[in-house]
Formats: sequence, C-alpha cells, structure tokens
Amino acid sequence: MTEKTKQTYTLGIVGGTGKEGKGLAYRWLLAGHNVIIGSRQYEKAQAAVDELSEFMGTKPEALQGMENRAAVEACDIAVITVPYAGHKATLMDLKDALQGKIVVDVVVPLVPPKVTKVQMPEAGSAAQEAQAILGDACQVVDAFQNISHERLMGKGDTDCDVLVCGKGKAARDVVLGLVADTGLKGWDAGPIENAVVVEGLTSVLIGLNIQHKVHASGIRITGIADHS
Repeated sequence: MTEKTKQTYTLGIVGGTGKEGKGLAYRWLLAGHNVIIGSRQYEKAQAAVDELSEFMGTKPEALQGMENRAAVEACDIAVITVPYAGHKATLMDLKDALQGKIVVDVVVPLVPPKVTKVQMPEAGSAAQEAQAILGDACQVVDAFQNISHERLMGKGDTDCDVLVCGKGKAARDVVLGLVADTGLKGWDAGPIENAVVVEGLTSVLIGLNIQHKVHASGIRITGIADHS
C-alpha cells in the first residue's frame, strides 16, 4: 500500500498580524504549508512577516505578507483572525473574494470590558454570523477558539484539544487536518449550530486564567481511547 500524500495548502490569514494569527502561521509553516499573513495595511503585514521570521531564525520561503483582499484571492483556505469588533465589516468587504472557499473562523464574540461573560451575537455565534454574511457558496468552520497564542508559539506538547464545528463534514475534515498539522488534537464537534458552545468556552477560559493567574488554560476531551 502506498503512503497517502499529505495535502499542502496556501492559507490566507485575514488579520494575521495579531498574536493568534502569527501563532497559527508559525505552526502551519512548520508543517509545510504556504502561509500569507493578511492585514488592512500592507506595511503591517510585512512587519508581521519580519517579526515571525525573526522568531523562527530565518525568513521562510513559504511566508508572505499581503493586504487582506490579496491574501484571500491568493489562498486555498481563508482563516479569519480579526477582533470581533471588525468581524462583520471584514467579511462584508471580502465576501466576493471568499466565495467557494472553506473559511476557518477563529473569531470569538468577546465584548469588552466583560470578556469573562459569554455574550453571543444575534446570529447565535460568530461562525453563524459569518455563514449568514457569506452565503451557501462558502463553508464556514469554527476552530482554534480555545487555544492561546502562548501554546501555539511554544515548543513541545501543546497540552490542548481543539473543537471543530461547521458547515459540512467534508469541510470539517479538512480543518481537522489543519488542526493536526499544528500539533494539536482536533475533534469533530458537529454542525455550525454547536459553535455557540465552542466560542462561549473562551470567556470561561479567560475567567479561569484570571482566577488562577495563568495565561494559557485550555480544554481536553477525555474518556475516548482512540478517535482516529
């Protein structure tokens, strides 16, 4: 039996200049994917590329910086990592360029200053909001809400699981592969309606971080010996 060839993607990280975006970019570069860091301003995208290159000790050939629209147009899979305050506007602006793509939504609807309180949008979750804006030609998948950038940028075991929910099992399977490529264990958490639970957990984890004076609490699924 021949070994299955690993799928390599070009991943466009919209709003990728933030901590979470750079953390995901780092992990996916290590896994052999091509990564485009997107920003509203080209200069900020390039600055993030320089910062990540310095962290890695070299400038990866597979790493680029572009404006958000150019990043989306050039990518196979788009990853949304903007703050929730810019979620709707960003998706509306890029709606035409996102058509036909899997869209990985990492956004959590945090409402400062009460970020330890779950406050979901009218649509039910950020993922459902994204799906409603983008329409049926896009497959929105929620993932990475409950993993801190400290764990993504760290070395060794990340000690955290990732719940993946969204439109269509095939799209979820693709994103589960991307989760595995970051070194994390992913779980198929079902349809997009379940995103309310996944996104809401982030406020709970932030509250635990504050109570216990840590920065990177996460979740583990227990009681299942093997889900491969």
